[in-house]
Amino acid sequence: METFVNEGCEVLVQGGTLLYPTDTIWGIGCDATNSEAIKKVYALKNREDGKALICLVSDLKMLELITGNLNEKIKKVALADKPTTVIYPNVNEVAANLKAENGSVGIRIVQDEFCRKLIKRFGKPIVSTSANISNSPSPKEFKEIDRAILEGVDHIVTLKTKETRTSPSTLISIDAEGNFKTLRA
Repeated sequence: METFVNEGCEVLVQGGTLLYPTDTIWGIGCDATNSEAIKKVYALKNREDGKALICLVSDLKMLELITGNLNEKIKKVALADKPTTVIYPNVNEVAANLKAENGSVGIRIVQDEFCRKLIKRFGKPIVSTSANISNSPSPKEFKEIDRAILEGVDHIVTLKTKETRTSPSTLISIDAEGNFKTLRA
């Protein structure tokens, strides 16, 4: 696994894009603080710039560097047993083109061992968006990933290529007053 982590980290440092297995489905990623790398992801997916991407962090400490201090209720949701992406209303320390028009960003504390090690080694959050062309189904298996994605990324992490991945994360939004709304269970 260390080889996969080292190779992935090197690509991220250079501003490149990755195709990699996450704790949910196959993802396309890059440095969440690098606006040029994020532009590459939007172009690869043929995705509108206004549609926000999510990012992954390794732990609560990294999350709070982006969101500021969180109350215990929000921490509990962010640390749920099932992978849970939380849309935070105001964030810092990420590229402007990662944010939605209202300034919010979906962030997940990753549970997958490879992803956690990669993000810890890299030291910054990484983008995670499904490995598909916009408006196409998300691939459940590596072999279902579109050739344009396979050829368009700078690096493919060939870990867990035989596993089926069917479950996206739970998606919860938090408004400015701290109220929760489940968008996807």
